[in-house]
Amino acid sequence: MSGKTRSLFGTAFKHFLNSLKPRTSPGVLVGADRHGNKYYEIQADPSRGKRYPKRWLVPLSEANYREEMISFEWNAWLRNRRADPPSESEIMGNASYSKMLKENADKLDEKEGKKVDESAKVRIHIGNYHFCQEKCS
Repeated sequence: MSGKTRSLFGTAFKHFLNSLKPRTSPGVLVGADRHGNKYYEIQADPSRGKRYPKRWLVPLSEANYREEMISFEWNAWLRNRRADPPSESEIMGNASYSKMLKENADKLDEKEGKKVDESAKVRIHIGNYHFCQEKCS
């Protein structure tokens, strides 16, 4: 017998058993971030019916992993919103640009006479990046 089945139950059972097996293709390491998280990808293969690549991350430590540790650029790549993985210089540039925008907004508020209340700010620490946002009412 060749192992092929034509019955619906046999096909479903075969697919169930195959889902329990470990991956035959571990994926390609695409990059890592400054927290030590590693990002992997299996390319799309339209001939086999896979229209989109499969992407995932393996955190350095499962116990200390928080979703906030993923930068916006890596998050967009994981969700297939961008084709290419981000570079470290791109991530650093976007973080410094975001910080500059926040500082300029604070200076503009002070110039217009609005007092910037430090207690109404929420500090967000993402690794070595520090962001400030106003509290939501």
